[in-house]
Amino acid sequence: MNSPQFTAEPSPSDADPYPHPHPVPYDVIIAGCGPTGAMLAAELRLHDVRVLVLEKETEPAPFVRIVGLHIRSLELMAMRGLLDRVLEHGRRRPAAGFFAGISKPAPEGLDSAHAYLLGIPHPVIVRLLEEHAIQLGAQVRRGCAVAGFEQDDEGVTVDLADGEQLRARYLVGCDGGRSAVRKLLGVGFPGEPSRTETLMGEMEVGVPQEEVAAKVAEIGETNKRFWLRPFGGGAYSVVVPAAGVGDRAEPPTLQDFKQQLRAIAGTDFGVHSPRWLSRFGDATRLAERYRVGRVLLAGDAAHIHPPTGGQGLNLGVQDAFNLGWKLAAQIRGWAPETLLDTYQTERRPVAENVLDNTRAQMELHSTEPGPQALRRLLTELMDIDEVNRRLIEKIAAIDIRYDFGDGPDLLGRRMRDIEVKQGHLYGLLHRGRGLLLDRTARLTVGGWSDRVDHLADPTAVLDVPCVLLRPDGHVAWIGDDQQDLDAHLSRWFGKPAN
Repeated sequence: MNSPQFTAEPSPSDADPYPHPHPVPYDVIIAGCGPTGAMLAAELRLHDVRVLVLEKETEPAPFVRIVGLHIRSLELMAMRGLLDRVLEHGRRRPAAGFFAGISKPAPEGLDSAHAYLLGIPHPVIVRLLEEHAIQLGAQVRRGCAVAGFEQDDEGVTVDLADGEQLRARYLVGCDGGRSAVRKLLGVGFPGEPSRTETLMGEMEVGVPQEEVAAKVAEIGETNKRFWLRPFGGGAYSVVVPAAGVGDRAEPPTLQDFKQQLRAIAGTDFGVHSPRWLSRFGDATRLAERYRVGRVLLAGDAAHIHPPTGGQGLNLGVQDAFNLGWKLAAQIRGWAPETLLDTYQTERRPVAENVLDNTRAQMELHSTEPGPQALRRLLTELMDIDEVNRRLIEKIAAIDIRYDFGDGPDLLGRRMRDIEVKQGHLYGLLHRGRGLLLDRTARLTVGGWSDRVDHLADPTAVLDVPCVLLRPDGHVAWIGDDQQDLDAHLSRWFGKPAN
């Protein structure tokens, strides 16, 4: 059957083929309006899901911490039309030097149209994602902390700290490493407690910049958890190992910084006038389950690890991208029976791999002779392009392949942003729907056209006949047979509409 060049049904905001069967005020309540919660809210709103985001803090964090968006997260931003807006507020740098801070050039020909790192202030990326969710219709309430909840066959009743009760069909905890939702749910969080701790802050120094730079270069040869970097406006970003493991709920003092700077560098650089002070440890934990009934976990609520490699925010945003369309499908009534369970089966192994690579990186940060010898060996091995490339792809999350069964290597992997006749592939994914790339121009998405778009004769770049993409850009099917395609459409997108 011939099809138009590109066909798409109206979005859920234009038509509502799946009316809400229960008189519940919200479909989903999300606890936590960080990057994970905001991205999840936006993904749900693409499918007209009624979303309320609860954030316990009344105001955004007062300090500015720079975070990095890796390649896969940049691709996700492009898929939803957010990349240009994000790029305006960030600074690009080569995709290199991520793994344990080992300085090697970026491999050539990384398989992405967005092969760079974007440094961006944490409050800015949170604001941009929150604004995106609100523009799509999500509600955000600040100063609201989850104090308890009960779930039943129809939904979840959420108790707030001020005594108010709210009702939703699902609850998702995106409320950080000390997640109240996870604790109330009774989900185990096994792993290792912090063995080391690092102080981080922003302050002014009382010595010339040249003196700071010389001392940092000297110590940085062996201590990768130590730096002072100009931040702008006369301030420096200061990172220094702590004397021991303290209470993370208690921020460090300026005296703590002075003491550790003197112990490691022989000088405190005359630091003064701190703007903010914080600490982080190397605790590594993974939730035993990502879902219990109608309550789910995402982001740091499901996994915590040291920040080395800069993967935490990215891992959470990618959780949200995986969960959003699946939870929406469950609510809209077309999800196959096991679709929502694939959130855990796909994302938990990814988190396990991230935890393992951060464990390895932290060992390589040690100043002990054994880890230093291993670091020198790995530094030498990374001169081999394949080794360097493998580590960069791991940190940047473009090596992920979900297990969709036997098939070509591309099956289960994300599709890069290839050129198509209509421009770029990711430009066709802004609405969060599935997409069939059909080089044969004779297949059809038939009764799934309310959930899956169809692009006939898309591009000569593809070396396979047809590709079915999920809303998260992962390849769900490769082939040219209509009957086989229909089976896979059913697997991922449920029964066809009548």
